[in-house]
Amino acid sequence: MEAQEGKYLTFILGNEEYGILIKRVKEIIGIMDITNIPRTPEFIKGVINLRGKIIPIMDLRLRFGLEEKEYNQRTCIIVVEINMGEIKKQMGIVVDTVSEVVNIQKNEIDPSAKYDVSGDTDYLMGLGKIKGKVVLLLDIDQILSSEAFVMI
Repeated sequence: MEAQEGKYLTFILGNEEYGILIKRVKEIIGIMDITNIPRTPEFIKGVINLRGKIIPIMDLRLRFGLEEKEYNQRTCIIVVEINMGEIKKQMGIVVDTVSEVVNIQKNEIDPSAKYDVSGDTDYLMGLGKIKGKVVLLLDIDQILSSEAFVMI
């Protein structure tokens, strides 16, 4: 999927800044108690009860192969809506910290395919150029449509 212009929620993981389309974001909450589910991949932290709705939680640091980091007061869960075929499902992703909402124009986006990066980068829609820095624009459906979530 190619990145589209529009509003993106940006957030930090490690030393990098990422962005997802704001229209996919349902809410941002502080870290809360997560109930572990045995025999799931390491990056699946478990589930939370959010106002009576069970939401699966994935640690994006671990999904991307980054070193695990202890959660702190800046750690957030971004609740997003993904498309799993005909079904829309809410999932939570744990990030180090949320930055801001930015408006990215088409001319500020480079398609990730033109860099021909080796490895599994299907989750990358493009590279945004914002305020002199690069923001990795994510295809949230690709990241979260893992078989791991089918189990939850």
